[in-house]
Amino acid sequence: MKLKEFFDTNKNVAIAFSGGVDSAYLLYEAVHSSANICAYYVNSDFQPEFELNDARRIAKELDAKLKIITVDVLESEEITSNPANRCYYCKKRIFSAIASEAAASGFNVIADGTNASDKVSDRPGMKALAELSVRSPMGGCGLTKDEIRWLSKEAGLFTWDKPAYACLATRIETGETITRDKLRRTEISENYLASLGFTNFRIRTVRDTAKIQISDAQIEKLISLKTQINSELKKYYSSVLLDLEERV
Repeated sequence: MKLKEFFDTNKNVAIAFSGGVDSAYLLYEAVHSSANICAYYVNSDFQPEFELNDARRIAKELDAKLKIITVDVLESEEITSNPANRCYYCKKRIFSAIASEAAASGFNVIADGTNASDKVSDRPGMKALAELSVRSPMGGCGLTKDEIRWLSKEAGLFTWDKPAYACLATRIETGETITRDKLRRTEISENYLASLGFTNFRIRTVRDTAKIQISDAQIEKLISLKTQINSELKKYYSSVLLDLEERV
């Protein structure tokens, strides 16, 4: 099956849209099809502000209808208690909200950006998507992440080389309670490192310690700026550590 065939067959499709590489390309294909489509972005404490800005930008550039839904994920103790399968409860809550909004607008199919490179079997969130009958047409078409990046570049999408970005909750150690303050300090700290030109990194939280994961190629630069980085991050953490396991 090709993506065109998916949209030819399904005429009313709600696109679960994050503003990332995969969902941006899916939206591109959708707006160039004959289907009636709408993109749904879920705004929550787990998403940094730049993701919402990217979602708005790509929707505007594609002239796609975008609906922003606000979901309070921190209302759910199943999520904030941060169990190993937290992603299942979070995806269930988020995609249930999309399903409700989409159904009210007459959309009978929800499609997401899962691709053929994604390891579906070991991701708890995929169970929630299956339970809600969410379709993953790019995975069904056999499109890999590398192919989607190439196709996105050919299509002129600014997201083609956007780094993969997991939600802010993934920075907090499993079993440690997720709070709005912990998520906020993570976002602020990662934005600070990004402002210094660092890419493809994470700042993990282990209780009150920040643990920086970064590629080997950027460690020398990080060390050269360690004094100012340590000073800035200690506004939010009691200590700042460098994880020597490379972020790839």
